[in-house]
Amino acid sequence: MRNDGNLDDHHGLGGAADRSDDVTSTNWAVSGFKYRLSDALSRLAGLAGLDNQAADRRRRNRMAIISGAACCLGLIGFTLIPANPAGQSPTPDQRAEIAQRAEADAASRGMARESVAPVTESPAPSGSPSPTAEPTPSTKPTRSAKATAKPRPKPKRITPVAGLDQAQMDNATAIVRAGQKMDVPRRALVIAVATAMQESNLYNYASGVLPESQNYPHQAIGWDHDSVGLFQQRPSTGWGAVPDLMKPEYSTHQFLTALLEVPGWQDLPLTVAAQTVQVSAFGWLYAQHEWRATEVVDAVVS
Repeated sequence: MRNDGNLDDHHGLGGAADRSDDVTSTNWAVSGFKYRLSDALSRLAGLAGLDNQAADRRRRNRMAIISGAACCLGLIGFTLIPANPAGQSPTPDQRAEIAQRAEADAASRGMARESVAPVTESPAPSGSPSPTAEPTPSTKPTRSAKATAKPRPKPKRITPVAGLDQAQMDNATAIVRAGQKMDVPRRALVIAVATAMQESNLYNYASGVLPESQNYPHQAIGWDHDSVGLFQQRPSTGWGAVPDLMKPEYSTHQFLTALLEVPGWQDLPLTVAAQTVQVSAFGWLYAQHEWRATEVVDAVVS
């Protein structure tokens, strides 16, 4: 049984400082602190070791990459240039082969640097994936389509004047246009229109005497011998063939060619100039149509 008097004497020899249980507790505390300090130092050493291992691993990886690249370059060089024995220069054949390979390699690089024309795609509708456009290596100039020939504009139809109907005005216009192609003076156009007014009333006549003339476009049929067309010209007297004389342009050309051969026709009265060409039994009647013919020519030429 413990001496209770020792509990109050803290400074005596048998005080609390000499108790075995107190010494044991102090030793345990010191030992625990040492243990924890040693454990902490061990952990720090372990972390340092791990860091050194990671650094070593990175160095090894870099060395492996460098070694692999060097091997690949060595293989490429070995493949491109055949090895020669030490101290020997390449033969002429080998140098030619090396030059050819270098030229082919430069050409292939030049082709790879050519510009690529992008392909323009129309925007895809919303919600659908946009297609990937594949670039074309080059854009060749496309040959332009041959222009479609435009139809010739129809000649303007002149409104009738001088009391004519449309058929008469069309025939008068044909006479004026034919004279313009021949580049004759304006006076010749007036004489030609006035003559046709008297001879055919500006209608294209076929002949009842010449059934052949009725096979061609006509607007009336006459019976004055073999006279046909706007100027009532006779094939039998040398004016031309029936198919030609039934054409307003041709018959006008024949009349004006004969008029231009009349000496001083420009200064002659209209009726004299027309009669000299036509040799009609009623030559004085041409003059009555001069004013109307002038109005018609003015309407077509203006």
